[in-house]
Amino acid sequence: MGDPAAYGYLRDPQAIYDKSFAIVREEADFSQLPESLHDVAVRLIHACGMTDLPSDLAWGGDPAAAGSAALRRGAPILVDVMMVRHGIIDRVLPAGNQIICTLNTFGVEKTAKQRGDTRSAVAVEKWREDMAGAVVCIGNAPTALFRLLEMLGTGAPKPAVILGFPVGFVGAAESKQALIDGAGDIPYLTLRGRRGGSAIAAAAVNALARLPA
Repeated sequence: MGDPAAYGYLRDPQAIYDKSFAIVREEADFSQLPESLHDVAVRLIHACGMTDLPSDLAWGGDPAAAGSAALRRGAPILVDVMMVRHGIIDRVLPAGNQIICTLNTFGVEKTAKQRGDTRSAVAVEKWREDMAGAVVCIGNAPTALFRLLEMLGTGAPKPAVILGFPVGFVGAAESKQALIDGAGDIPYLTLRGRRGGSAIAAAAVNALARLPA
């Protein structure tokens, strides 16, 4: 092993976290966010390295309180892809919450091909029996968020909170605007525009799990 002092980098894990969060709080502008979302925004920025992120955050209701309370009640977490699932830190979940990803459920791929639909959209339909009071976290596919909104529009059970962070150039911005326009009384947190992704989505869940009761 080489000389650990050769590059002069910080090695202590807690010191790295503390310094990272200090930099985020120094460089980012949280003034337009409610106090309840400050700690959440810090962790979203920490996940992606973009300190301008708060300017594009949009929310409805009190997603921090709603999501945190749902997790403490033991609500399941519904995620669109396994990358989000793997980014959620199980040990910080307050009630050993079940994390459900139906993307690879038997029949999803076949149904998607038959319909000319995406697997992500079809997989969301498998959430129905677990949706009531759940924490929904979408970090990849715009079609998953669109399908969720379509289901809610036709009477599907309401989740406790929607964390909508699909990413990309086709449909991502539009799906998040649809969430802003169509969430109704369901609390939500999203990021306007093309930015998003699994790391940010998982960071949102981890942030809610860490909020004090």
